[in-house]
Amino acid sequence: MEIDHELLIPHLMMEEPTVKEEDIIHNQTSTKEMYDAEKPRCLLSHPADSPHNLSVGCDPKLPLGCFTCGGKTTVRRQDYLHFHCTTCDVKFHEGCQTRPRRITHPYHLQHPLTLFYRNPETGIISNIIPYSSPYESDTSDPESNSSGEGKSELVDIIPSKSDIIFDKCTWCGKDFKGDVWFYRCLICGFCLDLSCALTLPPLTIANPKSHHHSLLFLPRPLLVPCDACGLVNALEPSYACFQCNYMIHQNCIDLPRVIKITRHHHRLSFTPFGPPLISLCRVCYKEVDIKYGQYSCQHEDCSYVAHSKCATHKNVWDGTELEWETEESDENEDIAPFKVVGEDLIKHFCHKHHLRLKKHDGFREAEKQCRACVFPIVSHQFYHCKICNYSLHEVCAGLPRKLDHALHKHRLVLDPSPLHDYRNMHCSTCSRAFTGFRYKCSEKICQDRTNLNIDVSCILVPEYFTHKSHEHPVVISTSYSDTDEILCNACQGTCWQPHIKCTKCDFAMCYTCATIPNEVHYKFDEHPLTLCHGESRKSKYWCEVCEKKLDTTKWFYTCNKCCTTVHRECLFGSTVYMQPGSRFNYVYGTVEVFRNSHNSRLVCRKCFHSCTDSVYFRGYKSQQTFISYKGYEQHEMAICSLTCLKLEMLFW
Repeated sequence: MEIDHELLIPHLMMEEPTVKEEDIIHNQTSTKEMYDAEKPRCLLSHPADSPHNLSVGCDPKLPLGCFTCGGKTTVRRQDYLHFHCTTCDVKFHEGCQTRPRRITHPYHLQHPLTLFYRNPETGIISNIIPYSSPYESDTSDPESNSSGEGKSELVDIIPSKSDIIFDKCTWCGKDFKGDVWFYRCLICGFCLDLSCALTLPPLTIANPKSHHHSLLFLPRPLLVPCDACGLVNALEPSYACFQCNYMIHQNCIDLPRVIKITRHHHRLSFTPFGPPLISLCRVCYKEVDIKYGQYSCQHEDCSYVAHSKCATHKNVWDGTELEWETEESDENEDIAPFKVVGEDLIKHFCHKHHLRLKKHDGFREAEKQCRACVFPIVSHQFYHCKICNYSLHEVCAGLPRKLDHALHKHRLVLDPSPLHDYRNMHCSTCSRAFTGFRYKCSEKICQDRTNLNIDVSCILVPEYFTHKSHEHPVVISTSYSDTDEILCNACQGTCWQPHIKCTKCDFAMCYTCATIPNEVHYKFDEHPLTLCHGESRKSKYWCEVCEKKLDTTKWFYTCNKCCTTVHRECLFGSTVYMQPGSRFNYVYGTVEVFRNSHNSRLVCRKCFHSCTDSVYFRGYKSQQTFISYKGYEQHEMAICSLTCLKLEMLFW
């Protein structure tokens, strides 16, 4: 007796959803057009034949049932969407089309593969297909289908824990873990997870870009280095030319011939092998093996070289191939940031008055800050405007207006204009809030999507240098994965953004730690404080600011002459790059930054702790101070930090 599945699955017996008929028609039309444009492939088609394309239907009933789960009613009642292969004469629910019950896959051409279900709780695998779309119910029990419809002809229940071959993908070696669907060969036990099963490489590539012969698919993981990139990656489909003994990953077949990256001022060309010289990749600064493909500069007397994968990483290369583009003179010729108008006198593009070069006077210029990097001017020469007290470090005054930098794959443009919105006041590299000059991406796509802002301190970090905290050279690393969790050796935090890493060991450092100065001036000590990169011996030190114990394994500042020790967080806080006198919009009001120069420490109105940072904040709403308690003077309305500012704004 055939059992009606609508009686078994309660959600199919609900009343028709309260959706207007015109909305259903609109959903059907728009969704159908989207899938028709993509032309999904029928996975039942043999890899050696021309692929079958799936058409889209919108009927509420599937008389012959879904080929994957056996269900005869579409799950999505709003649009009744399903897929149909006219060649194989089968239909699928949406989601089920990526998981046919049986397939022939390029990774295992000798036998067909059967779809299996693995119970994540018991570890039992079975080729009994639970009724309903796998896309909708990955955690459903396969034995809950009491009707028997949708079962395969061969019922096979195997405790997977008894045989390790059914617990991992034979191709990539990854454990199935929580995956409930995978393919298995009933003859030899070959297993394939869904990620690998959805990869359908062609068996032959007739005219490959990277080679002068046709390439044949290798139905085994390539466990030797790829001739184009020099890496071993068993997860990537690979191809071979047997008459040339040439092996290559599928993703390396179409490597670009000519590219331009922001780490070098010339174009780079792909070469299948390099000259017999020991060279370092100028992206990761590790040795380049001359036997494999690489990118190199073809200009005379230029030895720049980079690994294939390093040069074409998504954070290094912008994706533009220049093989047929003429190489013109660089339109990025440096535009001078200032003009010399007299002896020690310049006209800078960021300021309307002339700036004069001055020698630093420790007493008179004690509170001067550079408008570009927002750091105090404590030594050396600097440019100064007498009319409006505008100052720039000599180095910051020479910052180029256009810049190719390792931190970004597009050209950067210097923007000196003040920021008026708190949402745009954080550096994209170190995440600190700042009010100084910033570099923005010149490409509109980055301006719209990422709103890239890089502060001056991060820009001034060299691409390759030696840091005092480490014995090996370190380099800017942007070739990281979004899932990589890299620990900073300085603060023990996680480096989520671009970071500094060692070229020889696992040492890594976040940009927040990499950009703090080795020497700072502390207003309560006549000597400059020097940065200590941690001590191996356990000593008892106390912070002069917060009066708490120091962790000597972390970085801190000290004065050996006066025995002064300070947490670096207490010395800089979260506001070290905030310029006193600046204003910015926050939520529904305006926030102003004030210099914390009172003889006695102010008390924060939010946390009731002392304001220890170099600046504090006041908020305004409708031109009125937002804190208006009776009996309090204005200087008693201070907000100590951005954290307290956020909490205070919750009550606006």
